[in-house]
Amino acid sequence: MLYIGSTTEAVQVQNLTFPANYSDPFLIDWVKYHGNPVLVPPPGIYKKDFRDPTTAWLTSEGKWRISIGSKRDKTGISLVYDTKDFINYEMLEGELHAVSGTGMWECVDFFPVSKTEGKGLDTSINGPEVKHVVKVSLDDDRHDYYALGTYYEKNGSWIPDLPEIDVGIGIRYDYGIFYASKTFYDQNKNRRVLWGWIGEGDSEAADMEKGWASLQSIPRTILFDNKTGTNLLQWPVEEIESLRLNGTEFEKVAVKAGSVVPLDVGPGSQLDIIVEFEIDKEALKKATGSNITFSCQTGGGAAKSGALGPFGILVLADESLSGQTPLYFYIAKDSDGDLKTFFCTDLSRSSKAPDVDKQIFGSYVPVLKEENLSLRVLVDHSIVESFAQGGRSVITSRIYPTEAINGASKVFLFNNATETCVTASVKIWQMDSAFIRPYSDDDNDKDDDDRKSSAPCFLLCPINYIVSCVTCLYFIYHVSKFSWWESGLDFHRYGFLDDNKF
Repeated sequence: MLYIGSTTEAVQVQNLTFPANYSDPFLIDWVKYHGNPVLVPPPGIYKKDFRDPTTAWLTSEGKWRISIGSKRDKTGISLVYDTKDFINYEMLEGELHAVSGTGMWECVDFFPVSKTEGKGLDTSINGPEVKHVVKVSLDDDRHDYYALGTYYEKNGSWIPDLPEIDVGIGIRYDYGIFYASKTFYDQNKNRRVLWGWIGEGDSEAADMEKGWASLQSIPRTILFDNKTGTNLLQWPVEEIESLRLNGTEFEKVAVKAGSVVPLDVGPGSQLDIIVEFEIDKEALKKATGSNITFSCQTGGGAAKSGALGPFGILVLADESLSGQTPLYFYIAKDSDGDLKTFFCTDLSRSSKAPDVDKQIFGSYVPVLKEENLSLRVLVDHSIVESFAQGGRSVITSRIYPTEAINGASKVFLFNNATETCVTASVKIWQMDSAFIRPYSDDDNDKDDDDRKSSAPCFLLCPINYIVSCVTCLYFIYHVSKFSWWESGLDFHRYGFLDDNKF
């Protein structure tokens, strides 16, 4: 394993470590390579701008190749190195990629996606039926961006398909709170899985009082969107569905302009929601166009009425709607009659607490001809992850309700458009709390059957977030013999998979 370290002179370096016991499936104990560091910043790179090695991929010459994030002035770059043994490295000329004005690139990720098959690919796969993804976390704005393009193995470079939506200036993984993400290839289920760090939206004082801060996202599968050719599709891993309890279905609910429709599903704090909206086609044709450019952030939120939106679903809402979190679509029609769809989340009325973030998230989402508008929402007390159009656009929000808590939390459909009615078909499941079994040293002595019987699942309730943090701290304790790159440990960069169960 390669990991970033920091010297006593605050120089970022790359270090190497090996499992102490290769037969341990949890890889608890590690031994540092005696010759660390194995890589130091090259000439022209500032000592604090050399971090986060990618997963290595194999070249046709049998060498392993990695990329490391950096910058030159305000140009974000990803350096490329070849190695045969992870001890000795050759730096390639040029970069994997560089984009002017994007600043420091960290947590660089590089992986292939299939253009023809609905499955993930090993990181080393290349060929004509493959596109390659470059993803970076921008230190300047704390968001994760990606782009699709072509990888040229000979010189270790990557060229974007569309320079106008290049890395750092185009599409984001998530338009909410989501950063420092990383994918891995799950060879047992032929899928690529994405993990991301979800920070807090309340104050540091509140974090100190509750004793924990930040968590991992629900793991997501990643696929190429062969309909748009420009997007990836993110979707919650299938294991999440094993936590579904009783479900309720609402078929073709008419949501008239200016109306709010309650959905009787019981407590609304732990839910999996799938909803599809059909729009009155005649209303789309008749609506008056405008030359005003719409934006989720400046469009006035869910309370601001327009001809063709907003409409969607209210989650973590109380009976009186004094507290609510709208997830919604807004269709903008320009003066030429062209339609553009936006997907947004409005936190402005999500809480009465004075010290929490209440901004409006969102962006444009591609909607193809004859597609209905679709949405999947995972609600888990203080976090909502929303996937629009099969995962073309995703918004993750941290929410701190003061009224809509547990049994007081309700779900509503709403339509604040002035010139269209919508019809909604909804499926909603109550979600079980995941069982997270605390780790102990005795687990290393148990056989595989015993491990499988424990059936660990991914965390879905706040108490389990705390248990997970404790488990993560236990892991950090064991690897604390390493040189960590800063005093603030980035727990969010590490995820674990055991027997394909989360």
